[in-house]
Amino acid sequence: MNLEGKPPAEILEWAVANSSRVAFATGFGAEGCVLIDLIGRAKLSVEVFTLDTGLLFDETYALWAALEQRYGITIRAVKPTLTVDEQAVAEGPALWERDPDRCCDQRKVVPLREALAGFSSWITAIRRDQTPERANAQVVEDDPKFGLVKINPLVAWTHDEVWGHIYANDVPFNPLHGRGYPSIGCVPCTSQIIPGEHLRAGRWRGAEKRECGLHVAEKS
Repeated sequence: MNLEGKPPAEILEWAVANSSRVAFATGFGAEGCVLIDLIGRAKLSVEVFTLDTGLLFDETYALWAALEQRYGITIRAVKPTLTVDEQAVAEGPALWERDPDRCCDQRKVVPLREALAGFSSWITAIRRDQTPERANAQVVEDDPKFGLVKINPLVAWTHDEVWGHIYANDVPFNPLHGRGYPSIGCVPCTSQIIPGEHLRAGRWRGAEKRECGLHVAEKS
């Protein structure tokens, strides 16, 4: 079935109907909140979890709780093997400053790979216009990195469509978006942007990095 151009709600329904077990990994960005709204209101059989790096903003943790209460769902915390303090002992303090790729790998990529074991597909909130790495993403695609099917219901949506859905449906969202943080990750690696900058310019500022590694193919 060709799902290109289909509404996200229909894509989500297809994902549930055609997967033995489907997960949604959310970072609580605006797009993720839209998908939680669609999953929650339709009561879809999707297991929702988040990568709790131990470095999220207080506002993100508050949003997490608000979404669970609003939709009557449980959003499971997936945590790295090491706490932030334990990582500092093993790797030295502030690994994210010295080697952000390694920090992301330990606190996001490895935990995600472990969390996805046993699922047949996973849902993401990526959009094609977010980064060059995402420009060719398909609605449904094989994900050799994690060994399952990847489903991107919002891949063809624009920034304005995302926010139109949020406002039209009174979807909870992170108040940091209104304070110059259009893209929100871990506290040490997220900064405000100024007008005219790319929406992800505040992620890993000063580094040639725009992706944490979850949606980047393995290097051969």
